[in-house]
Amino acid sequence: MGHLDHAAFGWLTPVLSYAMACIGAALGLRCTVRALGAAGRSRRNWLITAASSIGTGIWTMHFVAMLGFGVSGTDIRYDVPLTVLSLLVAMIVVCAGVFAVGYGRDRTRALLIGGLTTGLGVASMHYLGMAAVRLHGDVTYAPTLVGLSVLIAVVAATAALWAALNIKSPVAVTLASLVMGAAVSSMHYTGMFAVHVRVTPSGEALPGATAMQFIFPLAVGLGSYLFLTSAFVALSPTTGEREASASAQQLPERVTGGGRRTRAV
Repeated sequence: MGHLDHAAFGWLTPVLSYAMACIGAALGLRCTVRALGAAGRSRRNWLITAASSIGTGIWTMHFVAMLGFGVSGTDIRYDVPLTVLSLLVAMIVVCAGVFAVGYGRDRTRALLIGGLTTGLGVASMHYLGMAAVRLHGDVTYAPTLVGLSVLIAVVAATAALWAALNIKSPVAVTLASLVMGAAVSSMHYTGMFAVHVRVTPSGEALPGATAMQFIFPLAVGLGSYLFLTSAFVALSPTTGEREASASAQQLPERVTGGGRRTRAV
């Protein structure tokens, strides 16, 4: 049995992965709030941005945490196609959940369906990512902890969508994103504690890419996307700000129109 290390770099990877999960959650919540105040193409675009932010944050959290994962007695490689597939699954399933909430007429039903769909998608992303791991040995899982990790994912996703529907203020969104980041991190590490590895020593080269060759550059790229999206959301006016600006522009026109009528009399 190989010794598993979930934090080979100390607290760096757990803290950094938690931060990425919080950033993705905060962006997703803010974008969903914007979407619920918009209509037509604007709503659709905000929901897509929300889904990509949450999905990117969750995936980046998972693989930043995986940078600290090691097993004594064997190297670790990652299957590139499966790793990319896990990212696509995260985005597509989160998108389905967010759209269910964004367009659902019965909010309770939409919340339950969206939470279940998104939670199962998050869990699928995690275990697809684990299926991409290549090492000298066999990987098995403790079923109870696997079930608990899936339950945490569903509860966390449902709570996130509920927050998107009910939380509006920036302070409340910040607090909700911190809780969501903790829930996603808990799901990840619960799933990782379910892992058992029986190492089979071998001199053969493992297929795939190392974490630093593939995952780290991709995680940095997706992290940059999150920060750029943060700037876009911060600079984009809210629905209330646009309405206030439109009212302010209409007021001088009304005053000017009234003045002209007075001169005409």
